[in-house]
Amino acid sequence: MKKIYLFLLFVIVLVPLGLLTENPAWGEWENTHYKETLGFVPKGIENSFSLKALFPDYATSFLGEVGSYYFSAIVGVLAIFLIFLVLKKVVKVER
Repeated sequence: MKKIYLFLLFVIVLVPLGLLTENPAWGEWENTHYKETLGFVPKGIENSFSLKALFPDYATSFLGEVGSYYFSAIVGVLAIFLIFLVLKKVVKVER
């Protein structure tokens, strides 16, 4: 488990590297990005749904840009841990 925690810490430390580029992160593209890159918007994406993000563009009003990235990363990691912790309690796996 220690290796997993060290890896997660390493990945969280690298999070602000996304600020060095003006390109959007993989999978976070707007329909305009598809239009500019591919010349069209695929029908499945064009008709897809959209979710309102808890922290749009990883921004918070109380932290700076880099702090907001770290905050979003930590909240995301904690959310995933909590989901798996709840699943572990609900679904008892025999070893």
